[in-house]
Amino acid sequence: MSRSTKFLAVFSAAFLLPLLVAVVAPNASISGAVVVAAEKEEPKYKNVKTRKRQSVGARCSKALEKVQPEIELENWAGSLEMLKEIEVNVKTCASDYEQTQVWKFSAYIYYSLDDYKNAIRSYRRVVDGEGTPIELKLDTRYTLAQLYTVLEDYKNAAKELEIWMEASLIVGADAKMLLAQIYYQLERKNDSLRFVNEAIADVEAKAILPKEGWWGLQRVLYYEKNDYKKVVNILEKLVKHYPKWTYWRQLGGMYGEQEREMDRLVATEMVYLNGELSKESQVLSMAYMYLGAEVPYRAAVIIDKGMKDGIIKRSAKNLEILGTAWYQAKDLNNAVKALENASKKSDTGNLQARLAGIYLDLGRDAEAYKAATRADKKGDVKKPDSNFLVMGNALINLNCYKDAVGAFKKSLKVAKDKKGKRYPKQWIRYAETEGSRLQKLRDVGATVPGCNKKG
Repeated sequence: MSRSTKFLAVFSAAFLLPLLVAVVAPNASISGAVVVAAEKEEPKYKNVKTRKRQSVGARCSKALEKVQPEIELENWAGSLEMLKEIEVNVKTCASDYEQTQVWKFSAYIYYSLDDYKNAIRSYRRVVDGEGTPIELKLDTRYTLAQLYTVLEDYKNAAKELEIWMEASLIVGADAKMLLAQIYYQLERKNDSLRFVNEAIADVEAKAILPKEGWWGLQRVLYYEKNDYKKVVNILEKLVKHYPKWTYWRQLGGMYGEQEREMDRLVATEMVYLNGELSKESQVLSMAYMYLGAEVPYRAAVIIDKGMKDGIIKRSAKNLEILGTAWYQAKDLNNAVKALENASKKSDTGNLQARLAGIYLDLGRDAEAYKAATRADKKGDVKKPDSNFLVMGNALINLNCYKDAVGAFKKSLKVAKDKKGKRYPKQWIRYAETEGSRLQKLRDVGATVPGCNKKG
């Protein structure tokens, strides 16, 4: 099975990660509230010097406490207006640290309004503020990275998250996956894969099941590197831990890339048996797999059901495939029905030639002769020499030896090589000898059946 853009598109959609932007809780302590990064571990920071704890003064604290109930009631417009008034009045929240608290609250409200651009502006003021504690600056950078990702500003997202990682002593798997996603969008595929692998290894080391989207991004990256063995390994984990029929379909496709045809057949059969193959191409592909595995009866049943269900069109080509499957399964009667229907939709004589051969195998000699004759008249027969051989054999069975000789001579004429000419020569000798013998019997009064093309 060749690579396809369709397969890649399915992969590309699967890696997207849910983005949880961490923001300050509106009911957090005003004096010590910080933006918490989306990590369960409590972060430790490099190069943090011991310094006096900053606090919010009574006037500023009282003003901000009035804003909190409005935030809890989701009165966003009113909350913003109150914060703007506090900011305008330089005496209310006068210190650098107190201003940080105002910007932090404004950022939260803008985020709640899905106004990410203004949320970013407010958080940037927090980061750049002279009164912002080092740990708050760092945590705010993580939030900025997430917001930039939401806005698809991946360059700035990467910049903020790289600064955060450089300063943090503990970097959890979620942060690594966020950076991996950002790097993927920036076409930094090797860096993306490195962080994906680290994140998955981190959680697996703790006996934690990696998130579905993490494996999704990992397999996209390995697929783009043509590392199909790794892709198969990831898909096998996904069908086990996050079973979806789309993963089974993809797994079957990847088995095909590795020429593991039996595994491909089993994976695709799983999807088929659960009614998850709804397109003609998918069902026909399933049938072709069984034909390739030399199980024609199963292929015929699948195509026949697909036609009855309205999934597979009853076109000349599809009916011919069905007839071929029945023929290989030695079910000649069903093969005849399928090929007869196919021939009605075809402008060439090739299907009539195939029908002639099956009629001959079934002992329906008159029909074999007529089908071979129709094939010759329609033309465009792939093996005209074989068609005339069938015609000649049918005529022999109908005791029409003279006509059979004529058919075999036509076969001899159109045969392309020595091997092809050998059989009609043998049949000509037989037909001439047998025809002459039977005529001699007639001449002495013996009762010998004559030519009967009607059967």
